[in-house]
Amino acid sequence: MKIAILSRNTRLYSTRRLVEAARERGHVVRVLDPLRCYVRIAPNNVAVRYKGKPVRDIDAVIPRIGTTATFYGTAVLRQLEMMGVYTPNSSDAVLRARDKLRALQILASHGLDMPVTVFGDNPDDTNDVLAMLGEPPHVIKLNEGSQGTGVVLAEKRGASQSVIEAFRGLYANFLVQEFIGEANGSDLRCFVVGKKVIAAMQRDASPGDFRANLHRGGRAMKATLSAEEKRIAVRAAGALGLGIAGVDLLRSRRGPLILEVNASPGLEGIEGATGVDVSAHIIRHLEDRAG
Repeated sequence: MKIAILSRNTRLYSTRRLVEAARERGHVVRVLDPLRCYVRIAPNNVAVRYKGKPVRDIDAVIPRIGTTATFYGTAVLRQLEMMGVYTPNSSDAVLRARDKLRALQILASHGLDMPVTVFGDNPDDTNDVLAMLGEPPHVIKLNEGSQGTGVVLAEKRGASQSVIEAFRGLYANFLVQEFIGEANGSDLRCFVVGKKVIAAMQRDASPGDFRANLHRGGRAMKATLSAEEKRIAVRAAGALGLGIAGVDLLRSRRGPLILEVNASPGLEGIEGATGVDVSAHIIRHLEDRAG
């Protein structure tokens, strides 16, 4: 097969491992910076060019689109889809996952549980919005943040109101969620490929923090999931239309709760913590679907 990887940096661990796995299995692979791709749109005549040369005869594309390149990157991905290129994560699926509010609404419509979440725009409604959520602590997060950035824990109602006012002053879209204290600063990253969880790790927050993201100094170890946790992770990825996803769960008194679904999950942490060759699983998935 001829495989393209949409990534802005060939030196990133995830990009490099996907290239290695594809070549080890005999495929031709090319990394394309989505911001250097440009497209032609016309009835029955769509095209993509990269650095002055046409992009053609691609069998499958793996999107590794960062948050800062979401709009342009998904436009390029959509163009490749229009050309008949297979992708495990469509442009629409990436957009659904990248918008936290939209993703939670979709997951809730599928009956999947999550921390109770509220969303409101007008400052006059802040008190009632927080009343809908319940007593603090509250977790306030930017709607399109990633890797733990833009996530604040407010332990008192006054603190919640202050953070909300600050985010509104920045014209930022944000969500407010209940704090799941019994998770003790830990979460589960479930790596879904196709309709199966192929690896899972537990991430523990660094001392003094409540965010378990590895980019925030958290620690990771291999995790053993229950059948229910696996089922929920696969359902969450499927609800958003993702063939490859990192589904983050919290263990709570009322069962597993979905924290977030990532359409471009990193490979370094999960491969290091579990010893699973996640990259090879992804390439085999492409072979099954596009080969």
